[in-house]
Amino acid sequence: MRTTTPDSPHIRGRRRRIGSAAAATAALLATGLTTAAHAEAATTPHKVSAKAVAAQVAKAHVRYEKACGATPKKGYAACDALRVTGGTTAFMEKQAALKGATPKTVSPKAASDSPTGYGPSDIQSAYGLTDAASANGSGETVAVVDAYDDPNAESDLAAYRSYYGLPGCTTDNGCFSKVGQTGSTTSLPSADSGWAGEISLDLDMVSATCPNCNILLVEAKSASDANLGTAVNEAVKLGAKFVSNSYGGPESSSDTSYDTSYYKHPGVAITASAGDEGYGAEYPAASRYVTAVGGTSLSTSSGSRGWTESVWNTSSTEGTGSGCSAYDAKPGWQTDSGCAKRMIADVSAVADPATGVSVYDTYGSDGTGWNTYGGTSASSPVIASVYALAGTPGSSDYPARYPYDAAGTSALNDVTSGSNGSCDTDYFCTAGAGYDGPTGWGTPEGTSAFSAS
Repeated sequence: MRTTTPDSPHIRGRRRRIGSAAAATAALLATGLTTAAHAEAATTPHKVSAKAVAAQVAKAHVRYEKACGATPKKGYAACDALRVTGGTTAFMEKQAALKGATPKTVSPKAASDSPTGYGPSDIQSAYGLTDAASANGSGETVAVVDAYDDPNAESDLAAYRSYYGLPGCTTDNGCFSKVGQTGSTTSLPSADSGWAGEISLDLDMVSATCPNCNILLVEAKSASDANLGTAVNEAVKLGAKFVSNSYGGPESSSDTSYDTSYYKHPGVAITASAGDEGYGAEYPAASRYVTAVGGTSLSTSSGSRGWTESVWNTSSTEGTGSGCSAYDAKPGWQTDSGCAKRMIADVSAVADPATGVSVYDTYGSDGTGWNTYGGTSASSPVIASVYALAGTPGSSDYPARYPYDAAGTSALNDVTSGSNGSCDTDYFCTAGAGYDGPTGWGTPEGTSAFSAS
């Protein structure tokens, strides 16, 4: 993450942003966007034209804040989660249009009795995962690595899964486990409400994408690169073959040593968020051993897929990260010619807060029940979970190469519109046909791009 511009306001260490979803959510139609089945049953949608829905959704406009503090100092990371604090999301505009009602607004200081963002059926539909999510994932463990403790992690996870009708995932049934960075279930780090929101986001996105997967939460004692890296090693030691890292910080000359110490795990799919501050590289997304995950704006459409995506970009300092690493060597499977070193990103998924995902979080002053979150902290656990749906990687493989083997095929949705800033080499910051920095080779369409060919 890079230093913010001088005129960026800081409120108690958090940056509050205002973003418009008008461009990202035009043409949002009646298909593909659903709530939990029991919530839908209570409401009979009004007849409404696709044009009317699109016009309503184009009004989506939200305010949001960074969940985990200001730009980190050298050797530390911040989470890439953005919590919506006001306005009306695309999901809320769509639901209001279908009911013929006035859209509600997000009220972050009062508990919400229902979600205000995309849920499991939306994510599975958008990425062609509905059948795989139902049939696959049993026996696979997805680990999420975060800093500090969320005391309500298990109970909040239970509330999310219960609302959406997902199978229970608890300590008692062996599906869920929470440990500190040394593997202890009792010696946990201090609690932090900002990182607790990040943790809830991660757990809920794994649940949404791979409902049958086991979930391992590994909590680092601080947000230092060393402690987070130690937590990654612990996740792998405990048997996770899929590890999501929804955090990042400035690149440094130490990154190549961190690569071999913490992220070099053949046979394990490790994902990392590309960042939330627009064009520019951050670590560990720059590691040659991880899958760097960019962010998109996601909305429904009348096309055969039923969804459409563009590069997530709100302003010059808010949007998905991308760029050419200053330090990390280029992996052999990455062949773009403009960057001599590691290029970010590899693939992407939903990250725009205005087209954000529903999260259930009750810890701390920000823990108000249902929230909507965005940021590449959402896209990283989604992609880690797609790897899990695809099956255990080859024991000597670095699974970051798998999407490259499927490049240009129907296994990936090519994102061809949008930009996350200004750059000298066009594809570093601007989407186009084929590979580009902000979205990589695109977003999942099923699981085949995330397993060995």
